[in-house]
Amino acid sequence: MKRYSSLWILTLMIFTSTAWAYGGGSSSSSKACTKPKFTEWVPTENAEVAPGAAFSFTASANTYPDSIKVLVKGQPVAIKVTPRESGSFEVSGELPKSLTATYARIAISADGQSNCKGADGWLVKIAE
Repeated sequence: MKRYSSLWILTLMIFTSTAWAYGGGSSSSSKACTKPKFTEWVPTENAEVAPGAAFSFTASANTYPDSIKVLVKGQPVAIKVTPRESGSFEVSGELPKSLTATYARIAISADGQSNCKGADGWLVKIAE
Protein backbone atom coordinates (compact mmCIF):
# COMPACT_ATOMS: atom_id res chain seq x y z
CA MET A 1 0.00 0.00 0.00
CA LYS A 2 2.85 2.40 0.77
CA ARG A 3 4.29 1.75 -2.66
CA TYR A 4 1.09 2.95 -4.39
CA SER A 5 0.69 6.07 -2.26
CA SER A 6 4.34 7.01 -2.91
CA LEU A 7 3.76 6.58 -6.64
CA TRP A 8 0.69 8.85 -6.52
CA ILE A 9 2.55 11.53 -4.60
CA LEU A 10 5.44 11.41 -7.10
CA THR A 11 3.01 11.64 -10.05
CA LEU A 12 1.20 14.63 -8.54
CA MET A 13 4.52 16.39 -7.85
CA ILE A 14 5.60 15.99 -11.50
CA PHE A 15 2.33 17.37 -12.90
CA THR A 16 2.23 20.26 -10.43
CA SER A 17 5.81 21.36 -11.13
CA THR A 18 5.15 21.22 -14.88
CA ALA A 19 2.11 23.49 -14.51
CA TRP A 20 4.06 25.99 -12.39
CA ALA A 21 6.85 26.14 -14.98
CA TYR A 22 4.53 27.85 -17.45
CA GLY A 23 3.72 30.76 -15.15
CA GLY A 24 0.44 31.81 -13.72
CA GLY A 25 -1.35 32.71 -16.95
CA SER A 26 -2.48 36.34 -17.04
CA SER A 27 0.09 37.61 -14.51
CA SER A 28 2.95 37.07 -16.97
CA SER A 29 1.26 39.20 -19.66
CA SER A 30 1.08 42.21 -17.32
CA LYS A 31 4.88 42.39 -17.37
CA ALA A 32 5.03 42.95 -21.14
CA CYS A 33 7.78 45.25 -22.29
CA THR A 34 7.63 47.58 -25.28
CA LYS A 35 11.12 48.92 -25.94
CA PRO A 36 11.68 52.44 -27.27
CA LYS A 37 12.22 52.49 -31.05
CA PHE A 38 14.43 54.81 -33.07
CA THR A 39 13.67 55.66 -36.71
CA GLU A 40 14.16 58.27 -39.45
CA TRP A 41 17.96 58.44 -39.16
CA VAL A 42 19.61 61.39 -40.89
CA PRO A 43 22.14 60.95 -42.44
CA THR A 44 21.26 57.49 -43.64
CA GLU A 45 23.19 54.31 -42.84
CA ASN A 46 26.75 54.31 -44.31
CA ALA A 47 26.42 57.86 -45.67
CA GLU A 48 29.62 59.92 -45.97
CA VAL A 49 29.50 63.10 -43.88
CA ALA A 50 31.82 65.93 -42.89
CA PRO A 51 33.37 66.16 -39.41
CA GLY A 52 30.95 67.97 -37.09
CA ALA A 53 27.95 67.21 -39.34
CA ALA A 54 24.46 67.31 -37.88
CA PHE A 55 22.47 64.12 -37.29
CA SER A 56 18.92 63.43 -36.18
CA PHE A 57 16.49 60.61 -35.51
CA THR A 58 13.03 60.05 -34.08
CA ALA A 59 12.39 58.29 -30.74
CA SER A 60 9.03 56.57 -30.20
CA ALA A 61 6.35 58.03 -27.91
CA ASN A 62 7.02 55.47 -25.15
CA THR A 63 10.56 56.85 -24.66
CA TYR A 64 11.46 58.90 -21.59
CA PRO A 65 13.15 61.91 -23.27
CA ASP A 66 15.48 62.65 -20.34
CA SER A 67 16.95 59.15 -20.59
CA ILE A 68 18.09 59.37 -24.24
CA LYS A 69 21.87 59.08 -24.56
CA VAL A 70 23.94 59.20 -27.73
CA LEU A 71 27.53 58.05 -28.15
CA VAL A 72 29.51 58.54 -31.35
CA LYS A 73 32.42 56.15 -31.55
CA GLY A 74 32.22 55.86 -27.76
CA GLN A 75 32.20 59.62 -27.14
CA PRO A 76 29.13 61.19 -25.46
CA VAL A 77 27.39 63.78 -27.61
CA ALA A 78 25.14 66.68 -26.57
CA ILE A 79 21.65 66.31 -28.00
CA LYS A 80 18.49 68.37 -28.31
CA VAL A 81 15.16 66.57 -27.77
CA THR A 82 12.04 68.16 -29.25
CA PRO A 83 8.51 66.72 -28.70
CA ARG A 84 6.37 66.16 -31.82
CA GLU A 85 2.59 66.42 -32.11
CA SER A 86 2.40 62.63 -32.58
CA GLY A 87 3.91 62.08 -29.12
CA SER A 88 7.28 60.93 -30.47
CA PHE A 89 10.49 62.91 -30.05
CA GLU A 90 12.87 64.48 -32.58
CA VAL A 91 16.46 64.11 -31.39
CA SER A 92 19.32 66.05 -32.98
CA GLY A 93 23.00 66.65 -32.39
CA GLU A 94 26.37 67.05 -34.09
CA LEU A 95 29.17 64.60 -34.69
CA PRO A 96 32.43 65.40 -32.86
CA LYS A 97 34.70 67.56 -35.04
CA SER A 98 37.70 65.57 -33.77
CA LEU A 99 36.56 62.50 -35.71
CA THR A 100 37.95 62.54 -39.26
CA ALA A 101 38.64 59.92 -41.93
CA THR A 102 36.92 57.12 -40.02
CA TYR A 103 33.73 55.17 -39.66
CA ALA A 104 31.69 55.93 -36.55
CA ARG A 105 28.66 54.31 -35.01
CA ILE A 106 26.00 56.64 -33.68
CA ALA A 107 24.79 54.55 -30.73
CA ILE A 108 21.49 55.38 -29.03
CA SER A 109 20.13 54.13 -25.72
CA ALA A 110 17.04 55.16 -23.76
CA ASP A 111 14.59 54.01 -21.13
CA GLY A 112 10.96 53.45 -21.93
CA GLN A 113 7.75 52.82 -20.08
CA SER A 114 7.40 49.62 -18.01
CA ASN A 115 11.12 49.68 -17.16
CA CYS A 116 12.11 48.76 -20.73
CA LYS A 117 15.45 49.78 -22.18
CA GLY A 118 15.98 50.28 -25.89
CA ALA A 119 19.17 50.58 -27.91
CA ASP A 120 19.96 51.02 -31.59
CA GLY A 121 22.19 53.00 -33.88
CA TRP A 122 23.73 53.32 -37.31
CA LEU A 123 27.09 53.66 -38.99
CA VAL A 124 28.37 56.71 -40.90
CA LYS A 125 31.60 57.40 -42.73
CA ILE A 126 33.27 60.63 -41.66
CA ALA A 127 35.34 62.27 -44.39
CA GLU A 128 38.68 64.04 -43.90
